[in-house]
Amino acid sequence: MKETNIKHTLSKSTFLKGLQCHKALWLNRYQPNLRDDVTADQQAVFDRGHDVGKLARDLFPDGADSSPVNKDYTGAIIRTAELIENGEKVIYEAAFLHNGVLCLGDILVKGWGGWKLYEVKSSTGLKDVYLPDAAVQYYIMTGCGIKLTDVSIVYLNNQYVRQGDLDLNQLFIVESVLAQVESMQDEITEQVDGFKKILSLKQVPDIDIGPHCSDPYDCDFTGHCWEHVPSPSVFDINRLTTEKKFELYRSGVVKLEDIPEDYPLNNRQQIQVDAQVSGKKHIDKQEIGRFLELLTYPHYYMDFETFMPAVPLFDYARPYQQVPFQFCVYYHDSKGAEPELREFLAEAGSDPRETFIQALIEATPVPGPIVVYNKAFEATRMAELARDFPKYEAELSDRQERLVDLLEPFAKGYYYDPSMGGSASIKVVLPALVPELSYNGLPISDGGMAMQAYEHLWVETDTEKKNEIRAQLLEYCKMDTYGMVRIVEELGRL
Repeated sequence: MKETNIKHTLSKSTFLKGLQCHKALWLNRYQPNLRDDVTADQQAVFDRGHDVGKLARDLFPDGADSSPVNKDYTGAIIRTAELIENGEKVIYEAAFLHNGVLCLGDILVKGWGGWKLYEVKSSTGLKDVYLPDAAVQYYIMTGCGIKLTDVSIVYLNNQYVRQGDLDLNQLFIVESVLAQVESMQDEITEQVDGFKKILSLKQVPDIDIGPHCSDPYDCDFTGHCWEHVPSPSVFDINRLTTEKKFELYRSGVVKLEDIPEDYPLNNRQQIQVDAQVSGKKHIDKQEIGRFLELLTYPHYYMDFETFMPAVPLFDYARPYQQVPFQFCVYYHDSKGAEPELREFLAEAGSDPRETFIQALIEATPVPGPIVVYNKAFEATRMAELARDFPKYEAELSDRQERLVDLLEPFAKGYYYDPSMGGSASIKVVLPALVPELSYNGLPISDGGMAMQAYEHLWVETDTEKKNEIRAQLLEYCKMDTYGMVRIVEELGRL
């Protein structure tokens, strides 16, 4: 507790940023306005991590919270020192500053002979990237005179199946990493000194883009650092490895038209590159026709929406299990007939799965193909539902066997439009084939937003707002499903 001057040079988070990229470390300090905006998906990850961290405190209850108020780190450091002096045994967000480096330890627990640090992660495994995270905290705390007898990572157990009340001792896995972090201390000291030198530079380090831009995390300066890369580029080539993309880039090949004619690409990739360069669509009528022959009448079009709480909310659910809460089905009885809409959206506040299953069975009774986009997703969800609700196994297995994947003609390159930009997502395929239909302007325009909207329904108390969100969810799921109807119509016209 030697230092309470909060003019720190590094924090734990900026230290980790420096490990990934010196340029990002420098920009973070001197040009933070160049950061990318936080997306809704990223914010959901942050919120999830915060919620899991708060729950993990119940493993060590009745502790004192030393979290900074309004980013007052000086106050947090002083409060932490006071709590330790006063004999507090458990401290949440314990704040320390050593050698200009600041950290907030998730949970600090006094034990025999010293303290134990617990760093909480919302993942379901111990990742290599967590080791320097824990090691720099060990460096700071021991530098402040704290005797750490153990350092552990706390993460979610993906084998835990909830039955009744949450069992936190089963939900969380606690794994010691003391030996690893102790062995890293010389390296941490060198890195701290190196990062301080980076931050003393008058100009941004000259570091080009590379695989480090997304390893281990997507950098929040990607928009700035990648602004010189045209769209489309070699980085958009479907299923080309990251290594090969950067090999091309470093050899001066960025635009698709600059790719050497003898460069090895698979058939799907060559179709994409040729279409992008020529500006012409690629249409394999024979393969499209073969695919359409699978869609005998009657048939259905179906789409699921799910949410995936980190902490299981229901019996027979696991951490991060995808829980279906909505579907939309269009039933197409015969050629020329108008498809019939059948839809379901669960009420928030209770387990939606059994009512979802019952409504799905009722909506898809007549034998016939069921068209989905990315068959693996719906098939896996139905397999999970059959596992958790075995009395419906026969009906769900029947629906699984009837699935036809509309992704196939686009993933295999039977149809490719340059506007698709290398993707086979329905979000780009639909406007390419049916320009009058688009997700632009929809309040909910992707699955991540749908997930967050449904989760919001669990806490929303305003009836009018709840009705508005439900209407938006129905509109989005309907667009996904009706989009498939129209895509098949357009493929037929080809």
